[in-house]
Amino acid sequence: MTQGVVVPARARIVMIVDNVVDGDSRVQKTAMSAADAGYDVVLIGRSPEGRREEMRLGAATLVRLPQPLSLYGYRRRNPGRSLRWPLAYATRDKAVHQRRQLDAARRNLRDVTAQINVDIAQREASLFRRARKRPLKALALLAMGRNRRELTAQINGDLARSRSSFFRRVRRRPLKTLVLLRHLWYGLRTYEYNRASSHHKEPHGPIDDLSARAWRLVRGRGAWRRLDLLLTDYELVYGPEIDRLQPDLIHAHDFRMIGIAVRAAARATAAGRRCRVVYDAHEFMPGVRAHSLRWRLANEAHEEQYAPAADAVVTVSPRLAEMLQQRHRLRELPTVVLNAPSMQEPTSSAKQLDLRAACGVPRGTPLLVYSGSPAAQRGLATVVEALPKLPDVHVAFIVPGRPASIMELERRAVELDVADRLHVRDYVPQDQVVAFLRSADVGLVPILHQPNHEIALITKYFEYAHARLPLVVSDVETMARTTRQLGNGEVFTAGDVDGFAAATAAVLADPERYSKAYDQPGLLEGWSWETQAGVLLDLYARLLGSTPRSGQAAA
Repeated sequence: MTQGVVVPARARIVMIVDNVVDGDSRVQKTAMSAADAGYDVVLIGRSPEGRREEMRLGAATLVRLPQPLSLYGYRRRNPGRSLRWPLAYATRDKAVHQRRQLDAARRNLRDVTAQINVDIAQREASLFRRARKRPLKALALLAMGRNRRELTAQINGDLARSRSSFFRRVRRRPLKTLVLLRHLWYGLRTYEYNRASSHHKEPHGPIDDLSARAWRLVRGRGAWRRLDLLLTDYELVYGPEIDRLQPDLIHAHDFRMIGIAVRAAARATAAGRRCRVVYDAHEFMPGVRAHSLRWRLANEAHEEQYAPAADAVVTVSPRLAEMLQQRHRLRELPTVVLNAPSMQEPTSSAKQLDLRAACGVPRGTPLLVYSGSPAAQRGLATVVEALPKLPDVHVAFIVPGRPASIMELERRAVELDVADRLHVRDYVPQDQVVAFLRSADVGLVPILHQPNHEIALITKYFEYAHARLPLVVSDVETMARTTRQLGNGEVFTAGDVDGFAAATAAVLADPERYSKAYDQPGLLEGWSWETQAGVLLDLYARLLGSTPRSGQAAA
């Protein structure tokens, strides 16, 4: 603790996160609990609307800032010339300029076509007037014994030959061909430009990997400044806002935010203010699914540089705490704060939420539920493929919006003739999730094997438990071990369709047997946000050297 510095009676905590906050239950609960305890809490997130937004989140203030991506986006918009894409436009401005020129050429072609059509109409009118003025030719034809029909055909033939001749003289094929060629050339160069731009978003290939490794070797932990400009973009947006707020403590959620927090604390120290930093590690960075080697090396270097500088580290599971301490050589074992739901009863409006009613599934019909991200590694395809093996069983996916992965699963359900038993519903507010889930029969955690899936009980596991749902989980390490120990569900091999169907059938045969596991004394209380918030508030009080305004850290 810095000597001679007095902690304010109402300490200000600034929390920062690299998402829009909506749907992030851990971030929301952390901010609201700290504010309820008496701290002055400002949560900073990213704006989905591209403009600054300020609103209330319980007793906390939520500020969402626009993310211009000026540095990260520049290379994507302006990939430059390269031997890999020699035809690509070098800049976005050049591509836009060429597009406008092509639009102008098309408009000119339409104008020329319109004028030609006017000329043709005038020419035809003139031909008809001249044809009507041929009485001598008509009399001659009649004298030769030809009838009126033959006369009309003769005149129409004259008109057709004249129009054909006119078309040959004024046809617009050269201009039309030129515009078509320009369109094809623009399309080819735009295709190459899009490839180059996409490559800069997710660089891959041996040359890119070699370059990334070289920068990591030369610059060490500081290589992130060259390898991932998105991290600097966040600094340019969040840094000035944090400095303006002058926090006493910065709570950085996840690996992208820790550098911003540590640098802001350093600036505060230079200005004569004390500022503590809490790093909340939601995942194990090396186990995060990487967009590219470049992205992974950059973010690993960033975390390695700044995580040891935090005054305290918080994470989501005991095993992850040990891994973080070993990886970053931390002086103290990180504090574990589970992302558990609240024990408080929902409001009257929330009590009316009913998943079964929302899906139109009658009582007595088996209903399985999955709540969370629909990414491919979450194993939802296993559930859909198993539905033909589970007659009369319905499944509900509670996911944010309707992403492409969900639409693909719906198409597969149609192919399997089970579309009427697959229901997709949107997220509900985090404090209403448990009430929404209670009418289901089984909670699903079919996730596939990945490093971060093995080391923690994920949020939905606790939500299912508070809804007292029997579980069917894949054999990822921590969740499988916990499920077998508690007896609150069945375990199947991740990705095994037959194994999933068998485990589900076993749970549906005797659901009460599995639900009784939640009667163990203290189990759900320990898995509650009230307990976890108490741990976090104790940490705040220790770092700040005082309790919040109310004089007590609420548990």
